[in-house]
Amino acid sequence: MLLKLVPDNTKIPFTKGRFAAVGFSFLLAVASIAAVATMGLNFGVDFKGGVTIEVEKEGAVDLGAIRSGLGALDLGEVAVTEIQDVGAGEKGVLVTVAQQDPREGEDFDAAQQRAADEVRAELQQILGDDVVFRKQEVVGATVSGELIEKGALAVGLAVVLMVLYIWWRYEWQFAVGSIVALFHDIAITMGVLSVTRLDFNISTIAALLTIVGYSMNDTVVVFDRVRENLRKYKKMPLAELIDLTINETLTRTVMTSGTTLLSLVALFFFGGEVLRGFTGAIIFGILIGTYSSIFVAAPFLMWTGVKRDWSKVKAATAEA
Repeated sequence: MLLKLVPDNTKIPFTKGRFAAVGFSFLLAVASIAAVATMGLNFGVDFKGGVTIEVEKEGAVDLGAIRSGLGALDLGEVAVTEIQDVGAGEKGVLVTVAQQDPREGEDFDAAQQRAADEVRAELQQILGDDVVFRKQEVVGATVSGELIEKGALAVGLAVVLMVLYIWWRYEWQFAVGSIVALFHDIAITMGVLSVTRLDFNISTIAALLTIVGYSMNDTVVVFDRVRENLRKYKKMPLAELIDLTINETLTRTVMTSGTTLLSLVALFFFGGEVLRGFTGAIIFGILIGTYSSIFVAAPFLMWTGVKRDWSKVKAATAEA
């Protein structure tokens, strides 16, 4: 007997709760924008600047011991990442320390060098005399600012291109729902990142881009079925047709989201601090993206005057 997470022929009246859902989403979006505006984001070293040191060592490397030792130096945020394929039989480690505030009598460069010297000494003690320091760099405020700008540009371009695709593929009535759903997902995810204080770094930008793609993919699946049903059931009330469509795609939605979340939850708890911000953002993004596809994007079709047969509309326009 096959396991069915969603029974066949479900008839959940999703559209009846559309006003409550849109009101709830509006409040969440406003609260998220307010949280980002007042609390800000917990920018990681990628965006705040700092010192990066790359080392290599033969044999196994205890990343936990490195994190504990460097954390005791009281230098602020410290990220420790293992590097693969550094050399035959060698393990590489990339250490990134948050940008240091100059102490009395120090300039900016001297403060960063002081932190680098402390980190090098601690690594020497933890890893032994055979450790090799391959590279040391200082990421300044200018580079960090450029990364923020490029990250925001990447997310913005992704959203614009997705919306243009929907507009071209489904007409503007469908595009309105997708625009609202996309901004809804990104705004609320940013708010959650602000409140939870998860690291916001380059990996988080990748997570936001993933959320944009995942949310749009879920929305496209629903929209495809809506368009099919608009041509199939020409006299069915639009609210009933949208409910039918969402119920027909519900099994696919639950299975796709559920299996993806299983792997992400495992990464969140067992992937370490390096992946926690990335996976945390995607986990919440998938949840809110699935919610928006059902309760935001599809119901918006009822308020935009969606047509029953686009081919007839286009033909009439061409004749005129």
